[in-house]
Amino acid sequence: MAYLGNAPARSFISFEKQVFTIVNSQTAYTLSHSVNNENDIRLVINNIVQEPGSGKAYTASGTTLTLSAALVNGTDEMYCVFLGRATATNAPGAGSVNTAVIAADAITEAKIADDAVESEHLNNNVISGQTELAAEPADTDEFLVSDAGTIKRIDYSYIKGSTSTPAFHVGQATGQSISNDTFTKITLDHTELLDTDNAFSSSRFTPQTAGTYLIYGMVRLHGTDDFDNFNVSIYKNSDRVLDMQGSHFHYETKNVFGMVTLNGSSDYVELFCRQTSGGSMNTRPGDISGAQTFFGGFKIT
Repeated sequence: MAYLGNAPARSFISFEKQVFTIVNSQTAYTLSHSVNNENDIRLVINNIVQEPGSGKAYTASGTTLTLSAALVNGTDEMYCVFLGRATATNAPGAGSVNTAVIAADAITEAKIADDAVESEHLNNNVISGQTELAAEPADTDEFLVSDAGTIKRIDYSYIKGSTSTPAFHVGQATGQSISNDTFTKITLDHTELLDTDNAFSSSRFTPQTAGTYLIYGMVRLHGTDDFDNFNVSIYKNSDRVLDMQGSHFHYETKNVFGMVTLNGSSDYVELFCRQTSGGSMNTRPGDISGAQTFFGGFKIT
């Protein structure tokens, strides 16, 4: 009967044989041809055919032959006959490889292009062998960036700056008498314009968040006499930590500001004033939320 193709060879094909040099205490040997598995060779040790397979006499894969026990040079002999051997590798067709045929975690960092970028978002897929991240940032103040190939979660607050709270600002609604040469606490009795954490009470700011605060204050005095010294001061607890001093006429406004570290529990700040006119003088509160005498501050770090 006729057939298509080349005519088959009309001769026997001999199987190739490989003789091994025994190395003491060695169980791994190199085959001269690559094989799919141990069933592609017949292994003979001391003229006895060995049983192939895991847990048996030997296994083989590629060009590696692995014995279940080491042999002794000069005593043992070993050779194999190639019953079959891998001769070619077929490349998969374009677009034929899908996720079903790729083992989990099989793609390593070395196999990913240096300029690989995801077009949308990670959705719990981790590239470049990085540690798994949450599916989405926890909130709108977080986002993901690549740092030299490493995926990192960045807290946006480090870039945009944190909220400057606790914060307060309150003025004086009613004028106050300031005795001669006496540091007098300023009474801030106007409706609070700002008190984010309810930390201002009885003319005192006691924040419950530790940090460094910018504290400021302004006092306007008026009277009939000039005076030699006019101090506006910030007190932390019972100590004067910020002060502005000068010699002025009987109508004068002075302000003070600076940074004060507060422990977030017991530390507090207050506004004080001192004048040396020889008699009492009054503060001038102003008619717009204490616009001429006021006290305020906010957390900066």
